[in-house]
Amino acid sequence: MKPARILIVAGSDSGGGAGIQADIRTVTLLGGHAMTAITAITAQNTIGVQAVHAVPADMVVKQMDSVISDIGVDAVKIGMIGSAMTAEAVADRLAQLTNVPIIFDPVMVATSGSVLADQATVAAFERLMALATLVTPNIPELEALGGEQIAICFDTHVLAKGGHGEGAMLTDRLIGPGGLVKSWSNARIETIHTHGTGCTLASAIAARLGQGSMLIEAIEFARKYVREALMLAPGLGQGHGPMGAPFGFHQHA
Repeated sequence: MKPARILIVAGSDSGGGAGIQADIRTVTLLGGHAMTAITAITAQNTIGVQAVHAVPADMVVKQMDSVISDIGVDAVKIGMIGSAMTAEAVADRLAQLTNVPIIFDPVMVATSGSVLADQATVAAFERLMALATLVTPNIPELEALGGEQIAICFDTHVLAKGGHGEGAMLTDRLIGPGGLVKSWSNARIETIHTHGTGCTLASAIAARLGQGSMLIEAIEFARKYVREALMLAPGLGQGHGPMGAPFGFHQHA
């Protein structure tokens, strides 16, 4: 049986905790085949982002074209976009796909607090939200995008992540065009090593959808995977370190 082909459109994290590196690790550990279109190169570690170099939009699309035309694609995960022009170009290319689930993690700010998307880029996210099967914003990102009504505005599903919330219990809410679909609540895992949680969650959902799971099933699996990864964090770096890698998780989950 061939592995699910997952195309990841995202930026590189030199520290290996988030971005393309977290995406490839997640898709691979879950039995998928990871392909990439890198949108930006960052110099970053657990403390912050020191520099960002955007890849030109036409080169991002050429990476996408190259793998789609030869290998094919079963699901797409979009992370850091890099520029408004790239957002538009990626949307144009993805609009040509049919029956391929698209998971859009609207990355705006790194775990360290560094801004990764300017206002023009955030405005261009509308095209991607309209194409997405699922959008996975955290609390600040959801607010910046216009709140839960984006599910209605763009006829999509939104997983409003509660990780930035207050209190001992955190809740993730799945909202569809018709309102709340389902919610999940879990006790907060006390750790500062949360770098890459959003990337990992979105990639795990994409991997499962590419393997044929239904949306709610894919989300529930991915949430468990991320919680396991948080508990396995190796404690690297001086700031928000990377999560751990739950080897063999897909075989028993």
